Amino acid sequence: MESESGAGRGEDVRLWLRGLEVFAGPLADFDPGQAPEDPVGLFLCWLREAVAAGVPDAHAMTLSTVGEDGGPDARVLLLKNVDDAGWQFAAHAGSPKGRQLAGRPRAALTFYWPLQGRQVRVRGTVQAASSEQSAADLLARSLSARAQALLGRQSDHLADTEERRRALRDALARVESDRALVSPAWTLYTLAPVHVEFWQADRGRLHERLRYERPDAASRWQRHLLWP
Repeated sequence: MESESGAGRGEDVRLWLRGLEVFAGPLADFDPGQAPEDPVGLFLCWLREAVAAGVPDAHAMTLSTVGEDGGPDARVLLLKNVDDAGWQFAAHAGSPKGRQLAGRPRAALTFYWPLQGRQVRVRGTVQAASSEQSAADLLARSLSARAQALLGRQSDHLADTEERRRALRDALARVESDRALVSPAWTLYTLAPVHVEFWQADRGRLHERLRYERPDAASRWQRHLLWP
């Protein structure tokens, strides 16, 4: 009986998911033939359009790394900057993602803006910034975020929520008494891309896909259309 009930729930969920509307739009236009030679300009154009359209947290992105066990790992972070050097984000070096990047300094970023039916995928190598640059990034954050960085226990098992509150309260007091205090493990990272793909949805499923490719940072970008 329990097995039959479980199967029924599974089927209900499958039908429910299939019935959800996708690409509700209004979808944005994209002409790959008019795309610039460099992906940074196109990315910033799409990001600004997403912000202007009211996409919540338009600068949020999924960071995908390789875990210590060789399996994939992913989480959502905020984009810190993008320029000719690459896409920047920050993390605690002692966190799972920090340790993963130290062992395998390659990653992928995924941006998704559903109001326009757009996503951008970025793949490449990751390099840590200098301690001075990383400290400047942390100092630009809120006091509570800086206090959290001092704890250095991200993703550790938590046995007592009161211990967490007490630790954060103590760290916040340290930051308030020393406004220049930063965690030395806080790290600003730059992903130097070798692939940047722009994906524009089409209700008829003839999605437009344009991928910029280059083997290394010294090479020129090549542009390729991709099948949907």
